[in-house]
Amino acid sequence: MVASAGSAERAAVRAGTTGAGRAFGTFGELLQGALPEPDGEFLVTFPLARWSSAVFHHRPEAAGVTVRPAHKGKSRAVAEQVLAALGVRGGGTLEITAELPEGKGLASSSADLVATVRAVGAAWGVTFPPAEIERFLRDIEPADGVMYDEIVAFHHREVRLGRRLGTLPPLTVVAHDEGGQVDTVRHNRRPRTFDAATREEYAALLDRLTGAVADGDLRAVGAVATRSAELNARLRPRGGFEELRAICREVDGLGLVLAHSGTMLGVLLESADPALAGKTAHVRAACAALGGEVSVHRSLGTGDVWNPGPAVPALDRPSPSPHREI
Repeated sequence: MVASAGSAERAAVRAGTTGAGRAFGTFGELLQGALPEPDGEFLVTFPLARWSSAVFHHRPEAAGVTVRPAHKGKSRAVAEQVLAALGVRGGGTLEITAELPEGKGLASSSADLVATVRAVGAAWGVTFPPAEIERFLRDIEPADGVMYDEIVAFHHREVRLGRRLGTLPPLTVVAHDEGGQVDTVRHNRRPRTFDAATREEYAALLDRLTGAVADGDLRAVGAVATRSAELNARLRPRGGFEELRAICREVDGLGLVLAHSGTMLGVLLESADPALAGKTAHVRAACAALGGEVSVHRSLGTGDVWNPGPAVPALDRPSPSPHREI
């Protein structure tokens, strides 16, 4: 909780206080499954260079938070949680602008929520650490670990960190979208059964991926991601899988990466490959024959700025206030 909520409440009499926050999405998951008990279900994030941005305008006289677009009610709920934790009276307006399509498996909802927490905190000079952001999200919905500025293994149903893996060089994903949308909350509520042997395989894959990220072994990363996509077919068959695998082989790609609770499956390529442009064009043309939409994405990598803040109009910026630990 906020150590100096009283100072935040006194500052709240100033109308027009504004804060901004940002959070990246993920292109599905490098790995998703279930570990031997008691750890349970998990995923490994694949941070994407596409963001959700939130701007919060505090209004001391408001009875609650109004969100735009209006259907982002989960973001409104978490904004009100943060205000209560800060001890700030009133409400305000929350404006969300996202580069992430909804229902595709790119962590759009999680990015909205994390950006919102950061925006409301920023209005009062508060930077919430990832563990505190987890607590805010835990009562809202299952979430991805996009509050961490690196690749992480994350227990999405419990909204808690598993382990930090580090970063990789930027990678390129040429993605085929089979169409439609997936309700992530409903998807995560479906009962799943993982036998002991499958759980042990996921544990071995996580250990292999952890080592691959540490070593920068992109071939091993691609192999783990491909195996995760294969295993997911037992839970949710994905049309076009074998076609995408053949296309990947044609361009000597690193492997396949899947939005396990979404609609996208992509061919993973090394962004530093001198032949990247030709390989990307080949995959795009081959995917077009499958129908649906084809898109190209870039992952966040070592040396990137992971969460650049959205601009806040100068007249709306709050005056500096001491940093408060949460």
